[in-house]
Amino acid sequence: MSSIVIISGSPTKPSRSEAIASYLKKYFESKQHQVETINVRDLPAEDLLHANFNSGDIKYRLSQIKQAQAVIVVSPVYKASYTGILKSFLDLIPEKGLADKIVLPVATGGSFAHLLSLEYAFKPLFSILGSQQINSGVYLVDSQISYQHLELTFLDDEIKRRVDTALQQLSNQLIENESGRKQF
Repeated sequence: MSSIVIISGSPTKPSRSEAIASYLKKYFESKQHQVETINVRDLPAEDLLHANFNSGDIKYRLSQIKQAQAVIVVSPVYKASYTGILKSFLDLIPEKGLADKIVLPVATGGSFAHLLSLEYAFKPLFSILGSQQINSGVYLVDSQISYQHLELTFLDDEIKRRVDTALQQLSNQLIENESGRKQF
């Protein structure tokens, strides 16, 4: 069974990112994958701010990432990039901490103006962290979705299709990787 970690980088609660993360988690659990969610805003702020590598909470979350086969990062886009709180957490991941992991970025924004943040902000960071399998991300404009607490509603059929296609691709990759490991 493949392990997936979803990192939600929104500083607010409730949030679109949290609702998206919940949708992703339900999808992968229905495909029999083991899924853990990290809501970065719930980590101790002082540990993030001071890069406290000795924090029990931080160590636990980093161990989840280390054991995962895939990492999905969900974040709103602020100022053409991911949130500051997300960056504070990602800075704690060791230099090659995403090596041998499939990474899927998912971002939300108020307009299509920040669509390229996936290419110019998210992907370079994941590459520096060692990921060689960065899937094409999904960018959702706020007007394409709505949410109530953790329930996500797609207001645009095309964006739902794109999200589900990205999730199916990741699930297929994990299944292929799993069957490849069992052969050796």
